[in-house]
Amino acid sequence: MSFVQAIVTAFKGAERRVPLARGSASPWLFATEHGRAPFEYNAAVRRAYLENPVAQRAVRLVAEGIAGAPLLPADPKLSALVRATSAGQSLTETLASHLLLHGNAFVQVLKDARGFPIELFALRPERMSVVAGPDGWPAAWTYTVGGRPVTIPLEDEDGAPNLIHVRHFHPADDHHGAGCLVAAEQAIAIHNAAADWNRQILENSARPSGALVYDGGDGATLTGEQFDRLRDELGRTFSGAANAGRPLLLEGGLKWQAMALSPADMDFATLKAAAARDIALAFGVPPMLLGLPGDATYANYREANRALWRLTLLPLAAKLLGALAEGLAPWFADERLAIDLDRVPALAEDRERLWSQVSAADFLDPAEKRALLGLPAKIEGNKS
Repeated sequence: MSFVQAIVTAFKGAERRVPLARGSASPWLFATEHGRAPFEYNAAVRRAYLENPVAQRAVRLVAEGIAGAPLLPADPKLSALVRATSAGQSLTETLASHLLLHGNAFVQVLKDARGFPIELFALRPERMSVVAGPDGWPAAWTYTVGGRPVTIPLEDEDGAPNLIHVRHFHPADDHHGAGCLVAAEQAIAIHNAAADWNRQILENSARPSGALVYDGGDGATLTGEQFDRLRDELGRTFSGAANAGRPLLLEGGLKWQAMALSPADMDFATLKAAAARDIALAFGVPPMLLGLPGDATYANYREANRALWRLTLLPLAAKLLGALAEGLAPWFADERLAIDLDRVPALAEDRERLWSQVSAADFLDPAEKRALLGLPAKIEGNKS
């Protein structure tokens, strides 16, 4: 029974209207328009993160930047939960990568006997499927590993969260978010195909080999046995980078006719560069930071790095840290999780400019200036 059918059955005859969501299955297995193949997350991740250097570098640049960003002082127990690592893998780095690739990040809150959180565990989002409640919204999530499903309720018996779900906006789905990988899939496919084409050209002496023309006179042609032998000999002896420039011995009636593609046909470097910029655009990384040639959007590397922080890292970190703080609010109600902008080197010039402007504002008193700079109020009697 589908999700919609279950909702209709549960509320048949009732006047209450229930939001109709996509369904309990993962949104990463759906057919696209115009007869294109369906998007499948695991295969897309292999093509992007494991096979494409541009996509992998873009994801790592953002995720590692967020993981290494300095945080504002908070409760030591809360900081330990958020900054925890497992086998050298940072929790925030993992969650940021999941958000970029899948559009969803799930955090299981593991608790001790007293119900206090002792660990935050990142769950793989493609293994999660929603268990909708009678009102159509998630009541639990099912995590499937090796064919064995485990249902995780959103809250425990005391109403404290068991699971924190962070997601990007998806205009056509109530339960799941849309990741950057969906938008970058076509550019990644083009970039990978161009790399494969260039490799094939290189393996064939970095140019089309040409053609052997048989002219035996009186319309004579090669026999099937002669054709197969000649083809096998050419493939075995004269193709590949190791055989580049090797002389070819021709028998009677055979002559070599060189062939070549036009420069426009072989200019896959331009195609690869355009696809690489599209990949960088999808993940929110200035192309200059990925070492892509021909990009003049930013005047210099420093401006590009500042744009990365302002346009990508800070918004993503605010979403991620805000969701963690909200989910852990039952235990850390007055705590705030945020990046300490004063300690981010890429934003030092912006902060210096703000300090200068505030310091020069003679119409503000010291208390107002401290408030504008995000500093705590000065305690009376404290000269610091």
